[in-house]
Amino acid sequence: MLTKKKKIIVLVSMVALLVITGVLNIVLNNTATTAPTNSDYEYSSESFFATSKLDRTNTRQEAIDRYNQIISSSSSSQEAKDQAQEDLSFVLDSMLLESDMEGLIKAKGFSDVFVNYSSTYINVMVQSAELTESEVAQIVEIIQGKTARDIDYIKIIPVQ
Repeated sequence: MLTKKKKIIVLVSMVALLVITGVLNIVLNNTATTAPTNSDYEYSSESFFATSKLDRTNTRQEAIDRYNQIISSSSSSQEAKDQAQEDLSFVLDSMLLESDMEGLIKAKGFSDVFVNYSSTYINVMVQSAELTESEVAQIVEIIQGKTARDIDYIKIIPVQ
């Protein structure tokens, strides 16, 4: 059994640890609340477009690699290979469509554009403070000319 003196030492040690833990908690929480916020960084639309295009390229490359692995694998079923081939074709077609639409929209005088095409929607982000009805109509005409999609599936977003 512990003697009275040892019990007091253990109790004082635990209280000291509790106090130290509380102080560290307060110090670390104050440090976390003074961390830089997004408003501390300079935002630029150029970096938005460059980052978005890079992310899209990296994501698509990973998908292409995965589909190619499935297609070339001897352990994949024929059904899996057929689905991977179909998905790969869609990704490649999407890449071409996006590139074409971005080029045509830039040709209309916009300094930068990012098009995200999927089977259900088309998002178009254009570097502009705001868009006129005429500019929106030009963009919609380009998108519909390339995809024959209804306007309900096209979203145009100005990025300043």
